Amino acid sequence: MTIVKEITIFYNISIMITYRPFWKTLKEKNISTYTLINKYSISSATIDRMRKGMGISTAKIDDLCKILDCGISDIVEYVGEETKKTEK
Repeated sequence: MTIVKEITIFYNISIMITYRPFWKTLKEKNISTYTLINKYSISSATIDRMRKGMGISTAKIDDLCKILDCGISDIVEYVGEETKKTEK
């Protein structure tokens, strides 16, 4: 008889990409997430992932840049360790 133990490993992953510019860009362009979902077919799952700070594909970032007529830096920003320490 073989006994198998399940091992769960949790990694302390530091998220270095933030979508703060995206929310600012939406506000400046006066576009709602409702509009992105219903007019431009951006999935609600994508919006939810962004709200939670989770990753999205570069294809989605490209789509958002086209829709919002903006650059990547208007969607995402890199936050280094030093910046994160000063924000706390």
